[in-house]
Amino acid sequence: MPATHDVTNQVPLLKGHDVADDPALLEGLRREGAGWAEDELHELGRLAGSERVQEWGRLVNENRPRLRTHDAVGHRIDEVEFHPHWHDLMEVAVSHGLHAAPWREDRPGTHVARAAKFYVWSQAEAGHGCPISMTYSAVPALRHNPELAERYEPLLAAREYDYGLREPGGKRGLIAGMSMTEKQGGSDVRVNTTTARPAGDGSHVIVGHKWFTSAPMSDMFLTLAQAPGGLSCFLLPRVLPDGTRNRILLQRLKDKLGNHSNASAEIEYDEAIGWLVGEEGRGVRTIIEMVNNTRLDCVLGTASGMRYGTVRATHHARHRHAFGRALAEHPAMANVLADLALEAEAATTVALRLAGAGDRAAAGDTAEDAFRRLGLAVTKYWVCKRGPAHAAEALECLGGNGYVEESGMPRLFRESPLMSIWEGSGNVAALDTLRAMAKRPDSVEAFFTEVDRAAGADARLDEAVAHVRKDLADLSDVEFRARRLVERMALVLQGSLLVRHAEPAVADAFCASRLGGDWGVAFGTLPAGVDTEAIVARVLP
Repeated sequence: MPATHDVTNQVPLLKGHDVADDPALLEGLRREGAGWAEDELHELGRLAGSERVQEWGRLVNENRPRLRTHDAVGHRIDEVEFHPHWHDLMEVAVSHGLHAAPWREDRPGTHVARAAKFYVWSQAEAGHGCPISMTYSAVPALRHNPELAERYEPLLAAREYDYGLREPGGKRGLIAGMSMTEKQGGSDVRVNTTTARPAGDGSHVIVGHKWFTSAPMSDMFLTLAQAPGGLSCFLLPRVLPDGTRNRILLQRLKDKLGNHSNASAEIEYDEAIGWLVGEEGRGVRTIIEMVNNTRLDCVLGTASGMRYGTVRATHHARHRHAFGRALAEHPAMANVLADLALEAEAATTVALRLAGAGDRAAAGDTAEDAFRRLGLAVTKYWVCKRGPAHAAEALECLGGNGYVEESGMPRLFRESPLMSIWEGSGNVAALDTLRAMAKRPDSVEAFFTEVDRAAGADARLDEAVAHVRKDLADLSDVEFRARRLVERMALVLQGSLLVRHAEPAVADAFCASRLGGDWGVAFGTLPAGVDTEAIVARVLP
């Protein structure tokens, strides 16, 4: 070949690596009581990093789901067709218990182990995490109707992926979805117009239109509708007990910015049949348990994306040479990589701490339940808000190569805003923090108990915590100040965890930049004296 076709100074493809070889992840796994899951986590990590599975991720995003409303002779079928590798990804996720399996396993740390596996496997492909997360989150909500829970929970928790529209009780495993928002209300679900009329046999007849329905191919949905006693939660199976299809009509699939592998739909309930879950008129309170669990997965998904981007940026910078040395050896690039790594490690650490709180809350620890309520609200706001900026900077580290689809970085970038929007965008998450503090004062006490475990270890952290206390002492114009307040709360929580648990170089750089104010606006503006080499060394051990 002519010399012009020689390939030099291009970065080798990152494949065949163990995604779970992640110090912050493994340290958090052990610290939060799930070290017993480490072998399985590495098994999943090697699979996620394999060339074969990376190809699955590419194909399911390039070949989007297709809606088939009718069959060849005009019968309504409301089917969604997926690329075959979508089902391969789902099969791995379900068989490893990333869905509802922890709810049926009586072992400490099961939810932490599940969180770690969700984080690792999301780096293979993020879109299919939506139905996995929905299924995980449906179980505690469904328990508000013990009869339905007894019937369906074992199937929701089963480690068998059984795709296809059949009567749920006859399947080996089930996937659940959620349907709340309507076109006139969005986050304000109390203005929903979908109605539920008692049918006289214990069921309800549901009529209405939903603007966004997660995972419309699921076996069943939890949905909100206006019953005679007010807004209520209902379970609607796609196939009724008699084997007929429920009148859940798929109108169209959304053409989204990202998340291309996953189907999101507008649906119509045309006298569909549903069963009440929880008390009539208490629908929001019933389904909020589902929402809180999916919010944790939003944090995990964002942390996973940050890790994915940081690893690829670092890999590129270590192999690409410019001006006589590897990019990673240039001080400016070292600053950027260290800053990206700090953000990713802080996100991972707090996500696993919240997963641990969920495990202990499920076991009856009321203090951990209180901490989780507020800690999750502030973390959902901040970590998910940081995702897009982080993805953009990681992409830029690859230069023009990062802007082309083959690098995988454009897919990461398109996916990154979703976690901040899903389950309550920025203002909703910030205001939910205020709501949590007002309704559960014990959550504020639990939050500061957690943060104060690092008191005296770093003066910059101590000063930042004092500022947060001062902000909370004056609640005038608190809604106007909500974002700033919640941001500070999230940062002191991350700082406290890193000071206690992270490598000294990581904790010092985080406190200097995020808490001490010695930081710019963009990534790559860490102060002089930061040990960038020690920080970046934790990215690719």
